[in-house]
Amino acid sequence: QVQLVESGGGLVQAAGSLRLFCAAYGTFLSINAMGWYRQAPGKQRELVAVITSGDTTNYADSVKGRFTISRENDKNTVYLQMDSLKPEDTAVYYCYANVRRGSGSLSIRHWGQGTQVTVSS
Repeated sequence: QVQLVESGGGLVQAAGSLRLFCAAYGTFLSINAMGWYRQAPGKQRELVAVITSGDTTNYADSVKGRFTISRENDKNTVYLQMDSLKPEDTAVYYCYANVRRGSGSLSIRHWGQGTQVTVSS
């Protein structure tokens, strides 16, 4: 069984910063891509950032230059550094990891429980 545990959300004023953490626990062979989605009230879930196992990154246009995704493979952890936060960044943030349980198996996406980020104006 694979479990993703998130932390780091909270309330911050506009222009402030937060750092989100997401660690994968369990028994598995490897983790391919990891990333973050967010969902604001009344809106669809949107991709925020993704990082491959080779550290290639990609960001939503709305967060480019403000957010930075990184990972520590030996800790099975992905981070999201969020700077210059805006009220429109307010959402529940979900991490994910594409996990291979064993050799010859396909990657399966696992999700974190979500963490609330609220940015006040």
